[in-house]
Amino acid sequence: MSEGLSQRDVAALLSDVSAPESAAARLSRTVAGSVLSPAERQAAEQVLRGMLDGAAIKIRQIISDTLKDSPHLPHDVAMAFANDVDSVSIPVLQFSSVLSDEDLIAVVQSGAPSKQVAVAGRAKVSNEVAGALLSTNNAAAAVKLVANPGAALDERQLETAATKFGSDKRMAETLQKRADLPISIAERLVAFTAETLRSYITRRTDLPESVITQMVLQMREQVTVDLRSPHFPAEEATKLVEHLHAVKRLTPSLILRAVCVGDLSFFEASMAQLASITVHNARLLIHDAGQLGFKSLYDKTKLPAGFYPAFRVAVEVAKETEMDGLAYDRERYRRQMIERILTQFEALGAEDLDYLLIRLEDPTPTAASLAHAQ
Repeated sequence: MSEGLSQRDVAALLSDVSAPESAAARLSRTVAGSVLSPAERQAAEQVLRGMLDGAAIKIRQIISDTLKDSPHLPHDVAMAFANDVDSVSIPVLQFSSVLSDEDLIAVVQSGAPSKQVAVAGRAKVSNEVAGALLSTNNAAAAVKLVANPGAALDERQLETAATKFGSDKRMAETLQKRADLPISIAERLVAFTAETLRSYITRRTDLPESVITQMVLQMREQVTVDLRSPHFPAEEATKLVEHLHAVKRLTPSLILRAVCVGDLSFFEASMAQLASITVHNARLLIHDAGQLGFKSLYDKTKLPAGFYPAFRVAVEVAKETEMDGLAYDRERYRRQMIERILTQFEALGAEDLDYLLIRLEDPTPTAASLAHAQ
């Protein structure tokens, strides 16, 4: 047997009387090798199993660490290691390709938090194993899983992670870094951050609750609008609108903000949702050449009557204006939109005008930024 065990090595491993650690390391390297004949491998594996019977933790650690990523680690030994103490189990749980999804799920369901974290950090985590991890109450494992680029997480599982563990600061930070984060989950993080900000301001200032609420609402809605580009797919807008409506955050001011930055897909999906009609039908009514279609749709949505003039002008301006794609494109578009709303509807009562101004962040770029854009 190439690089094989001597009689002395075998005796040392089985009796634990002569240099067991160095012999264990040599045995590990032998089993990991790819040059053994079937008979030699069978013999080496038998010695390995014999050594594990009552072996000290240090010996098990050496074998586990050496064979953790070897395809030649016997399955029964891998399972024994997986259910051993952490110092023995974690290397195999993190790296071994010998363990099947069924094996990993069983380990996860055993409830050992450190082992769950180890499974979550594997180079590849299947959708099924990810589901098992998210069904636990182990926030550390869930954060490790979401941060793992090799984890096969679908949108439903990301939603579970955000819902179940979203109050954990680590999870919020980790979700924000994912390139494939669905926009509905991004909005949920925005809402969570906004509520955290509300709590902080309430503790640190004497501002009236109504003022704090308005500040937080303004920030949350502005960030929600900025999550999307006006050119994102219409299907994504529909998903976001459905989510916002379900959590009661699809407000008149948020919808108006969206149309004021040229996000007509979001606006169309919002009107369809509130009127309980298809997006296609809502789009036809919004873009009706006359006044009847949009007014009828608006009335059906039950949006505040005082907002109708602003929405009507916003839709008209959106039809007439295209973004040029240059720097500060959105800022110029938004500024033009709000100027048209406020100048064409001077008959609005001061209260309504203030209502719009409070909810629509001043979009005017600084003089320096405008000069740069030109």
